[in-house]
Amino acid sequence: MQLLGSVVFTFLLLVLTPLWGVGMALCFFLPHRAHFAMARAWARTLLWLLRILCRLDHVVIGAENLPAGAHVALWKHSSSWETIAQMVLLPPQVWVLKRELMWVPLVGWGLALTRPIAIDRSAGHAAVKHVLEQGKDRIARGYWVSIFPEGTRMAPGTTRKYGVSGALLARAAGCLIVPVAHNAGYFWPRRGLIKRPGTIQVVIGAPIDPKDSEPREINERVQQWVEGQIRALQNETQQERPGAPTSDRP
Repeated sequence: MQLLGSVVFTFLLLVLTPLWGVGMALCFFLPHRAHFAMARAWARTLLWLLRILCRLDHVVIGAENLPAGAHVALWKHSSSWETIAQMVLLPPQVWVLKRELMWVPLVGWGLALTRPIAIDRSAGHAAVKHVLEQGKDRIARGYWVSIFPEGTRMAPGTTRKYGVSGALLARAAGCLIVPVAHNAGYFWPRRGLIKRPGTIQVVIGAPIDPKDSEPREINERVQQWVEGQIRALQNETQQERPGAPTSDRP
């Protein structure tokens, strides 16, 4: 049954996403917050389908740590789940993403209306500069900026050096950094079709003021906290479900 539910969910994901993109494109004349509301409705629908079809739910710990105003959120990236859930779990936001996503037919139309910060990941310092310029504009307009500092999905139990654009943006914009950890990668593997049943735990950390620290120091602090939280969540999963995988490395 889990395989069947996962297949049906994946089919609906592939069908609903371009349809939503077209629907948003037809409403191009609406203001940005209306476009974000449409994207959030898409995300809520998928999370509901995930719960019904795959018996995969989520719970948020530390929601009280979300400060008022617009800030920078640094997310662990281990699954496709968080690319959906962030739209529901954070205030109105924009995302830093690879520009190739904007070229996807139908989907890219709707995505463009959410005003993401699309970057060429091979551009190095030019990409960082683009994040700073566009990010300050979005934050000034009252939108959070959501970033995956690892740059790509990492299998559970693995990580890589965090990019500095998030820390630099928070300093330049005079806002806070909010770290977000979760164990979605254990339930929705990055290269797996089957979604494991259970409850994804999302932990929102205390805001970090970057003004008195160097960006790389902030990154190390965020990374240590995020990876520590994920290890703790996995230990809980192991105790509750003996034999649960400790890694999805290929």
